Amino acid sequence: MTEWFNETLYKDIAQRFAVAKVIFRERTGHQDLVIFENPVLGRILALDGVIQTTEGDEFIYHEMLTHVPILAHGRARRVLIVGGGDGGMAREALKHRALERVTMVEIDRGVVDLCATHIPSIGAAAFKNPRLDLVIADGAAFVKSCDDWFDVIIIDSTDPQGPGAVLFTREFYQDCKRCLTPGGILVTQNGVPFLQPDELRGTAARLRGLFADTAFYVAAVPSYYGGFMAFGWGSDSSDARRVAPDELARRFAAAAIDTRYYTPALHVGSFALPRFIERLTGG
Repeated sequence: MTEWFNETLYKDIAQRFAVAKVIFRERTGHQDLVIFENPVLGRILALDGVIQTTEGDEFIYHEMLTHVPILAHGRARRVLIVGGGDGGMAREALKHRALERVTMVEIDRGVVDLCATHIPSIGAAAFKNPRLDLVIADGAAFVKSCDDWFDVIIIDSTDPQGPGAVLFTREFYQDCKRCLTPGGILVTQNGVPFLQPDELRGTAARLRGLFADTAFYVAAVPSYYGGFMAFGWGSDSSDARRVAPDELARRFAAAAIDTRYYTPALHVGSFALPRFIERLTGG
């Protein structure tokens, strides 16, 4: 008989994944972690019963949360990633040779070590890159006390429950803003609006109260059930979000990075939201 992993994110709707093999399971210091193989999506990481990433489609999520803000900024030299223990976000950011330093703050050392060992295809190489500064610490506490500055801050958090809940608060976003250089950009993961509307509404209100320019953009990630996934955007400059398509194409060509999902045209189009999402964000 086929063994199934049943995701527990939603109360009244669910998805399940066939388990070809359990690679690892453990209760870390912060959460229940399981890595298993699926015939379609390859190796999958789940935390506290919720799918975090899969070998099969992780590139969509990671490319859209890194290349959109970095290429929109155009002059980024220092990037902060909060979360991202699987290494995928750091992998994509480090493709930009112009970046001098990528700082990654992850609360759970166990996630980093286990992903590097058991799902090395996602981000193991990033942890060996000399431009990566890996900090094992609480992300909210880090930005609150941080005296450094960043051009782009990427929030690669879990859903707003457990250790990830604090990363959706106004206080946290305010601390992030303090750490941004002039014209800097904050981007966040904001779940699936069709099934998590309150998450999007809350973030929209908090960002709007802090940044002069706020927006959301979307991508479809198959393993995140429910349609489009939303990403939040906050900056005190509107210039980055209005870069002309031909200039984005020029920057992308100059960066000479290899992508499987991101394109300059998709970058521009991702900010065109379905009407129901516009309404959730107050647009």
